[in-house]
Amino acid sequence: MIDFIANLDGNILLWIQENLRTDFLNPIVIFITSLGNAGAVWITAGAAALFFPKYRKAGILLLLVLLASYLIGNLFLKNMVMRPRPWVDVEGLKILISRPKDYSFPSGHTASSIAAAVIIYKTMPGWAGILAVVLAVGIACSRMYLGVHYPTDVLGGAALGIIIALAILCLAQNAAWR
Repeated sequence: MIDFIANLDGNILLWIQENLRTDFLNPIVIFITSLGNAGAVWITAGAAALFFPKYRKAGILLLLVLLASYLIGNLFLKNMVMRPRPWVDVEGLKILISRPKDYSFPSGHTASSIAAAVIIYKTMPGWAGILAVVLAVGIACSRMYLGVHYPTDVLGGAALGIIIALAILCLAQNAAWR
């Protein structure tokens, strides 16, 4: 079963490379993924929210999920699972950005983006939440398009992001600082 999933993962990436990549889309997708580098767009959103009393709690929660996502996903899970990046095992796969130096599973861009989007969606008005979800999904998909993550890395990152965000929301709901 693991071999089947690994083959499917690689074949999906090769299909994306052969059927979806275009000279027009490549710079757009590279830009979208860059918004997730080091959680930059989400850290900026969280820091900006701190300056507005109405959104201060959302900003704090956003920064907390980013920290938790980094600690759990990037520092713990990536180093525990130690899954090589796709270009190591998928023959013929070409990546479109510089090679990340860490392991592949889970996708840190995806985990942090989905976690941030859940927080924004749950704590801020409609358009901000919808925009955050669209951007997070775009960042997640960009990782496969660029060839730096397997689909299961992205799914694992999305699941991790959702779990972290819901846990932080649950803790905040029960915290005295409400």
